[in-house]
Amino acid sequence: MSSDAGSSPRPTDARPPLAAGTDTPPTRAYDVALLDLDGVVYVGPAAVPGVPAALQAARDEGMRLGFVTNNAARTPEQVAAHLTELGIPAAPDDVITSSQAAASVVAGLVGPGARVLPVGGPGVAAALSAAGLTVVDRAEEEPAAVVQGYGPQVGWAQLAEAVVAVRAGARHVATNTDATIPSPRGVLPGNGALVGVVSTVTGQQPLVTGKPDPAMHAECVRRTGAHRPLVVGDRLDTDIEGARRADAASLLVFSGVATPADLLAAGPVHRPDLLSADAAGLLVAHPAVTPVEAEGTWRCGGWEAAADGEQVTLRAVGPEREGADGLDGLRALAVAHWSRHPAEGRPAVLRPGDDAAAEVLAGWALTAG
Repeated sequence: MSSDAGSSPRPTDARPPLAAGTDTPPTRAYDVALLDLDGVVYVGPAAVPGVPAALQAARDEGMRLGFVTNNAARTPEQVAAHLTELGIPAAPDDVITSSQAAASVVAGLVGPGARVLPVGGPGVAAALSAAGLTVVDRAEEEPAAVVQGYGPQVGWAQLAEAVVAVRAGARHVATNTDATIPSPRGVLPGNGALVGVVSTVTGQQPLVTGKPDPAMHAECVRRTGAHRPLVVGDRLDTDIEGARRADAASLLVFSGVATPADLLAAGPVHRPDLLSADAAGLLVAHPAVTPVEAEGTWRCGGWEAAADGEQVTLRAVGPEREGADGLDGLRALAVAHWSRHPAEGRPAVLRPGDDAAAEVLAGWALTAG
């Protein structure tokens, strides 16, 4: 997958990620948005404020939407129904879950009709059955594989069955290893935390089939016929890395798990092409970050960031650009820091160059060194 729009960034662009921006809104630069769900479209049962209206506006401008989630708890039908209830009309075919990806991989490994033990919400068992596999409940039924996905009701009994089955020779497959999930109460344990329980007891690492494996995005692209897809996500280690591995551009949003500090410390495969507070970033152009004469200094809107070794200094150098979203200084910081460390991720030591910079750093919960 790749983008051929002249105004849209490419993962293969020679400039640092975020530097190119888009001179038109992503709705015009890309034909399909591949949206993560938890932390992007909704947090817990409720929609991220403003996102349903933003996604409808994106559709009105001709952009198609696909929903790609590592949350394996629900079936595509349940996810589509929930999206529709939130004001985002969706059909089951618009949804790709990590359970579906895992079921497809497992069917190829163990063959049609093989016995498989699901651990997780109903979406896991439903995907296995749809793939022609035989769902079993007990390790004593000698499953060829254990497929472990997220489910809020997963407890000791299911984990124990998984451990017994894997120790008896079943292949351990995880739909994803997200350590956390966003919620209205803050981050909570995700599937990766419970996968760690099984792998710690068995001493075996699972085969992981969800994001960042590119298969999920590739399937969504196949279904939508996308030529210029844009991955929209809130996690660097799944959504953004998954986009990079699939050769697609990416938009990171701050409505879920990732923080500005995570962004600055990101390694090469975790660096997004675009940045926004939430998915409404699909509707606006994104500013470029440009080098200035002083070495290691980059400018975005009314902000300049100068990198010197580990230290990056931010200062206000002019009025905010019209329509600024409050993230121009962060864009400049990220590009300046990444330009100093193109091949590795490391935390930045931040220094405010003036009172305005100190205020915005505090607003992003970034601590000056």
